[in-house]
Amino acid sequence: MTAPAPERTVDAACIARARAAVADVVRQTPVLPSLTLSERTGAEVVLKAENLQRTGSFKIRGALNKLAALGERCARGVTAGSAGNHAWACAQAALTRDVPCEVFMPIEAPLSKVEGCRALGAVVHIGGGSVDECVALARARAEEAGMAFVHPFDDPDVIAGQGTLGLELLEDVPDLAKVVVPVGGGGLSSGVAIAIKAQRPEVEVVGVQVETVAAFAESLRRGEPVGVSSALTIADGIAVKRPGDLTLPLVRQWLDDVVVVPEDDVAEAIVLCMEKAKLVVEGAGAVGVAALLGGQTAAARTGTTCVVLSGGNVDAGLLATVARRHETEAGRRLVLFTRVPDRPGSLARLLSCVGEAGANLIHVEHLREGIDLHVRETAVQLTLETRGRDHADEVMTCVRGAGYEPHMIG
Repeated sequence: MTAPAPERTVDAACIARARAAVADVVRQTPVLPSLTLSERTGAEVVLKAENLQRTGSFKIRGALNKLAALGERCARGVTAGSAGNHAWACAQAALTRDVPCEVFMPIEAPLSKVEGCRALGAVVHIGGGSVDECVALARARAEEAGMAFVHPFDDPDVIAGQGTLGLELLEDVPDLAKVVVPVGGGGLSSGVAIAIKAQRPEVEVVGVQVETVAAFAESLRRGEPVGVSSALTIADGIAVKRPGDLTLPLVRQWLDDVVVVPEDDVAEAIVLCMEKAKLVVEGAGAVGVAALLGGQTAAARTGTTCVVLSGGNVDAGLLATVARRHETEAGRRLVLFTRVPDRPGSLARLLSCVGEAGANLIHVEHLREGIDLHVRETAVQLTLETRGRDHADEVMTCVRGAGYEPHMIG
């Protein structure tokens, strides 16, 4: 009887080989100082800008290494199931290595990621309610067509490829003390931890999940992969409902901790990256920033803490929504509701009052239905730009002093 093949593992040698295999395509992305995070945490914090990687995320590392490991076995093409970044990376890797590619993406996948895959020549199938469903569809298609399936995280070659990021951190941050890294399926976090701790075991590696889809906490507690229900999240790139059979024990062995951050904190972290670091970062890539700002994990007291910004593929519409929400929370966007007499000149007088208070009018809307109004009244909703919360209060006081009864919306 033939003995079963030994289960493959991931070690520092695998990651070193992966670096050579991907070197012709993968960029060594910059490590950027963050004055804002350093000031807020009272420690030295830098950002690993993997959002500037080819295809906009770290995923190209694992995809290229998997194709290198497959060799002639991927001559008929590869398939992948992904929320977007892994699919995009596989499309780029397949194009670079001149093999066909088919990808399966969820219905809610960001349009930018779908279009990115198509632009690289991949056949894109939209369907499935989650990453896990898309992975199953991609696996079935590979078996049907004789293609090679590339798992987004639960594969030793993919993990080794992602681990090449850790080797770059060892080179670029001599006093590296801590790494804060996003966790979806666990491929990036475990690969980075193995790469770093093989040479510097004292460096702390902390993974971060978003609370709406956080499968690792219960899975680590039970010692086996446990699925969670899918949920709408701003961090679609790490919305994995179940840890991998390979990645779960690796995360348990190599990571020091896995923490969870609220959805709203991730939205604020996206804005901070835009405003302060001048970087476009998607929700999944911003969870590490959210964890430092929210106190779920602390920056190292000595040495440098590095936050991995794992991706930057976010639709412009979502960015605009997040920015508007931030403006409102910061008091820089005021939505004001009031009633005015329904006769000529009434709106002009209200707007004159607003202008005298120094607010900038963005939008005005008359409301006459669904509201308790006098027959000679109309309701008005104004969206105003202000200089901050104190100025917004001044605008409300000015409008109230002119005889109106304003109400702040939101």
